[in-house]
Amino acid sequence: MRHERDDYQAWLWGEVLLIGLLGATLALFVAYPTLRDTYSLPQVRLVLDTAVTLAAAIVALLAGLRFSVEGRRLDLLLCAGFSAAAASTLAFSIAPVLGGDPLHRTEFWAGIGGRLFAAGLIAAAPFSRRRVNARGRALGEVLLAVAIVLGFAWGVAHEAGGSLPPVAAGVGAQQPSQLAGALAGQALLSLVAMVGWGLRFRARRNDLDRWLCLGATLALFAELHYVFTPLLSNRYVSQGDFLRLLSYSVLLVGVWRAIRFAEFGRAVAEERARVAREIHDGLAQYLFAVSTHATMLANGAPRETTLAQLKEAAAAAQQEARFAVLALSAAGGSAPFDSALRRYVDFLTADGALEVDLEIQEGIRLAPDEQIEIFRIVQEGLANARKHAGARGAEVRIEERDGERFVTVVDDGSGFDEEKVAAGQGLKNMRARAASIGGGFRLVSAPGRGTAVEIVLRA
Repeated sequence: MRHERDDYQAWLWGEVLLIGLLGATLALFVAYPTLRDTYSLPQVRLVLDTAVTLAAAIVALLAGLRFSVEGRRLDLLLCAGFSAAAASTLAFSIAPVLGGDPLHRTEFWAGIGGRLFAAGLIAAAPFSRRRVNARGRALGEVLLAVAIVLGFAWGVAHEAGGSLPPVAAGVGAQQPSQLAGALAGQALLSLVAMVGWGLRFRARRNDLDRWLCLGATLALFAELHYVFTPLLSNRYVSQGDFLRLLSYSVLLVGVWRAIRFAEFGRAVAEERARVAREIHDGLAQYLFAVSTHATMLANGAPRETTLAQLKEAAAAAQQEARFAVLALSAAGGSAPFDSALRRYVDFLTADGALEVDLEIQEGIRLAPDEQIEIFRIVQEGLANARKHAGARGAEVRIEERDGERFVTVVDDGSGFDEEKVAAGQGLKNMRARAASIGGGFRLVSAPGRGTAVEIVLRA
């Protein structure tokens, strides 16, 4: 809790400092009109608009991916808002001027309407709380609605035609009151978004909310610069354009970090599931046997026989616990995989019932998920050799040949006829574990000639 509070305080002071700096700069622009310079750089304006379009499209894509995973309406609104921003900039600011033509008032006012619509969706996002079940359908419907609204904006601007005020024609020209009002509305929506994302970060401490608040802050001052700096034709750029591009760049970084964090969260969930499977497949079975024998003893079962079985089950549970610790520590990186496997073999062969020749090629590398599954495959193969095949010796090889990595477990046990004898649960587990790490599985066995298991690991 202390760390979260310190994190919030650091963000809050940073936000206050940023607002102070941007506010002081804006005050200078208001007080000294000569600072509100615009520059006739048509190529730079086209590059800025293209960069904004690409950044907004990428943010929309990342938000859509996050929505498809988590189903939160917040991400759906973000996807729709940034899709509208990208589409309106592309359709109404970039496409009309590609041939060198000036931007007509129809496209200009349609672009203003599209940006207002996009800003409204983004401002509403932090106040959304629910989740959506039909994610694919909802995403398709929202994107269709965005296209319809942008088409409607263009249609209204086209019908209005000459009644719409023209854009300022040159440096020093006055900005139409309708345009000033629309820009002020965008600034207001950016302010709502900034407050909403800030409140959400204070309540939830979500890293994405912090970045979205920062982006909304930059967008707010970009719109305020537009209010006090007349928007000229598409040939000019102003300070607000650069702030707008910076806002989208910050949003892009924040959403990308959120996607990476979501991937990390899924990896943690998968690791927890794997640990649970390890406990269920191994230790839990032996503990159940201990509980069963203890219950039998309490119900009057023969003391000598039941105590012997209880002792054997407890020893097996203790052994399995050691194996699980070795396996999990090897996969987690706290102990080398080969050391963990050698300790397991030493423990297994301590009574002399089975001799195991273990060879791990020097320099061979196994991924963490491969380590745990290979450990369990070798454990299962040696357990089958000792308990079911009556083997006296076994060989385990982990090596690389011709650019491919192989794991083989060979024993000299009784073997079996593969066509007549169905595979037991142990072999099924080995096959499933090999498949879980993308490896190929091959079994060769014959009566009286032992059994060989080979795993070909993924590239």
